[in-house]
Amino acid sequence: MAHRTRTTAPLIALDRRPGATGGSDFARLARRVAGAGLMRRRPAYYAARFTLVAALSAAPWAVLALLGTTWWVLPVAALMALANGQVALLMHDVAHRQVFRTRRPTETVGRLVAGLGIGLGYGWWQDKHTRHHANPNHEELDPDVSPDILVWSRRQARESLGLARLVGRVQGFLFFPLLALEGLNLRVAGLRAVRNRSVRHRWTDAALMLAHGAGYLATLLLLMPPGQAIAFAAIHQALFGVYLGCIFAPNHKGMPTRTGLPQPDFLRRQVLTSRNVRGGLLTDIALGGLNHQIEHHLFPSMPAPHLRHARAIVRDYCAELGIPYHETGLIASYREAVAHLHRVGAPIRAAHH
Repeated sequence: MAHRTRTTAPLIALDRRPGATGGSDFARLARRVAGAGLMRRRPAYYAARFTLVAALSAAPWAVLALLGTTWWVLPVAALMALANGQVALLMHDVAHRQVFRTRRPTETVGRLVAGLGIGLGYGWWQDKHTRHHANPNHEELDPDVSPDILVWSRRQARESLGLARLVGRVQGFLFFPLLALEGLNLRVAGLRAVRNRSVRHRWTDAALMLAHGAGYLATLLLLMPPGQAIAFAAIHQALFGVYLGCIFAPNHKGMPTRTGLPQPDFLRRQVLTSRNVRGGLLTDIALGGLNHQIEHHLFPSMPAPHLRHARAIVRDYCAELGIPYHETGLIASYREAVAHLHRVGAPIRAAHH
């Protein structure tokens, strides 16, 4: 049975080894997880995954070359979006040091996969994602719940202005359509971050992103007429954004948000703001293991294939401590996220009546 809850800056490779937090609740859990061998590296798994993702990424281009100038190439955009989503998931695992133990290969491979693979700014994303992991769903500290086009709490809705206020009235209905722009949004944010001097290797990131973009457009125009290339790129980028959103939306959207101090301890801070998604092997592949979001947030450097095994340990431990552990189905997770977005937009709707 699912356990539910309804309560409304460290590095990505967070060091949470057994004993790192003394005799805390988390330290006792960490000892159980480490004792089960779930923190050990999986080089063969990641070697196979790199190979499969590379093959999946090459396949759409091979199909486009074979089909030639026909409008039947448009469905291939869906396959390319799927491949790009898997590249993004692989970059995520690399950044969390699930693949390599040390910083140099992690940053080199992560930056190449992000920049050349999908045109994403690795340094910008890494900084943003690190802050998210340190304080998930904290309205002042987690950039993923900062009000922008969408608002994530009634407080943000009451204080919203401009576009956020306009969209906030019906944001629950617009959530999935807006995801079609997420791929473009991430790339623009990565390029804008080049102006931020605190972002490490920002010019390298910019060069890799521009190389990806130039190679992508040049190859499309080589394989098809301009009008067809524009249509293909539009479908591909929209589906890529939707896929990314469908991967990440179930993780925290609609879960409790926090403001100010005091903060709960590490264990509760991560568990109470995260949602797990039930499912089998296909769900694990489609969501890259992030359907086990609670375990991932507690042990971000744990290799993805071990997260499912950690789930039983973490869930039972939370039950021992009386900590709500929220888990639901995939469709239900989207329903909860969209319902939450609609609910928090109520103050904006009320102000217009």
